[in-house]
Amino acid sequence: MRSVPLLSYLRAINRALGDEMERDPAVFIMGEDIRHALTNTTTGLLARFGPQRVLETPLSEQGFTDFATGAALAGRRPVVEYQIPFLLLLVFEQIANQANKVPVMSGGQARVPITFLLPAAGWRPGWGGQHSDQPYSMFAHFGVKTVLPATPTDAYGLLVSAIRDDDPVTFFAPIAAHGVRVNVGPGDLVPVPLGVSRVHRPGSDVTVVAVGHLVHDALAVAADLDGEVSVEVLDPRTLYPFDWAGLAESLEKTGRLVVLDDSNRFCGLGAEIVATAVEEMRLDVPPIRVTRPDGAVVGCLPELDVALQPSREQLVTAIRAVVKGC
Repeated sequence: MRSVPLLSYLRAINRALGDEMERDPAVFIMGEDIRHALTNTTTGLLARFGPQRVLETPLSEQGFTDFATGAALAGRRPVVEYQIPFLLLLVFEQIANQANKVPVMSGGQARVPITFLLPAAGWRPGWGGQHSDQPYSMFAHFGVKTVLPATPTDAYGLLVSAIRDDDPVTFFAPIAAHGVRVNVGPGDLVPVPLGVSRVHRPGSDVTVVAVGHLVHDALAVAADLDGEVSVEVLDPRTLYPFDWAGLAESLEKTGRLVVLDDSNRFCGLGAEIVATAVEEMRLDVPPIRVTRPDGAVVGCLPELDVALQPSREQLVTAIRAVVKGC
């Protein structure tokens, strides 16, 4: 594999798509406006692989999602791109209630290897209420394999593994991570197994489980608190199946837990992490979660929208609280 000295998050997704299409002729991409590469994830793929493998779809998410399920059942490996989060809500039934249940309903006789790619998850200024959700907790709740990479190398490796997986996988690429760039060389771009977490920074006083782009906020806070608190930053990478063994190993060291999660507080991913840790793992003090508020609805005024987002200041307060044991 050729070296890529500086790799951006979106370029990593593009690279993974191209590499997998080159490796396996069963892989193809479909979605709205993907031949124009409006999200920059499919740039150059039409010229490279042609219109039979880069399929422009009509404006009917339910229709082409069902088409992808049929193609997967027939032996293809479709990657379906949805440009904005609410489009996944339009096809929730097709993904969670149909494609994801085929293996069980068929007694394991049929597989549905589809990757549902959302290259722009979460909030950014001016995106408005219908575009700014983070629905990953919903898919994890229904048992759909769900990944949320924080870095370009993990975006590459997890997308490769998602495409090769024999079950449906939802892949969320948070907008706030798109600007991340890393230096990579030969051997750095490899498949990342689903269900395996990553410790970005070891620590001994408190475990911070940071989801998606919030990994970078957690690392910044951990650096700022260095000398005051030893913070371990754990990135789940895969939300379902979750790496409970990895979390348990971290909590055996620290005994304290803070979860930083960009979904709504009520029934969000943070709630599940906290509940499972309380039930099954070592905790010296009650855990704390930093999330969006209950029922948070992002509007169109950036100043108010910012107030809904989990912040570094909230994380600092939570870390200090669990370290003090209150």
